[in-house]
Amino acid sequence: MNASPHILVVDDDLEIRNLLGKFLDRHGHRVTTAADGVEMRRALEDWSIDLIVLDLMLPGEDGLSLCRRLRSESDIPVIMLTAMGEDIDRIVGLEMGADDYIAKPFNPRELLARIKSVLRRARAMPDAPAPEDGDITHFAGWRLDRDKRELQSADGVMVPLSGGEYDLLAVFVSHPGRVLSRDQLLDMTRGREAQPFDRSIDVQVSRLRRKIEDDPKEPVLIKTVRSGGYLFTPGVETKAKGDK
Repeated sequence: MNASPHILVVDDDLEIRNLLGKFLDRHGHRVTTAADGVEMRRALEDWSIDLIVLDLMLPGEDGLSLCRRLRSESDIPVIMLTAMGEDIDRIVGLEMGADDYIAKPFNPRELLARIKSVLRRARAMPDAPAPEDGDITHFAGWRLDRDKRELQSADGVMVPLSGGEYDLLAVFVSHPGRVLSRDQLLDMTRGREAQPFDRSIDVQVSRLRRKIEDDPKEPVLIKTVRSGGYLFTPGVETKAKGDK
């Protein structure tokens, strides 16, 4: 069985599809390409896809809509391709559930590095900030199953988390009461240094707050520290499964 990661490239530009297909294939990835959302859905039905490289601007249903729909149905990691300088598009893409983004034009080697980083996090490899398998973490009434990567409210409601949201929460519960800078959070969750004006961590924090805070506009669990970063305030208790 071929264990090479299977990447789905969705872009209406034939040249980009061919370029990325050949480049990723040379670097040990299986590649399927699609020109639009219809072909993307067909590929997802036919293949087991490990990661999707998704262009923002597509004919028919655009990349943001496709990402939103995909995130409601699946946890397949998504790297969004955006136009150079369109910061709003990148932020909205992360809001829709993308795990990372890269601006066009881009160096294929940078995209390859992003793909490897996102796949590491998605598979919880040792260099990702994944806690011990089988542990259950409790904080402020919430229950985080680190084996299943599932978050449950005090009322027993399961709250879905994207890969990026889970990784960020895993870092916070592993470092309660400690101020973590944006650079530290990027390094712990994405394995890369922050770029100038990189707001991806702020977007992920905002998304996570909407899921765990009673009032995301007045957060008490994840506090912003001016000129510092973020502070996870609740007490945390972690036990191995089966412990009383």
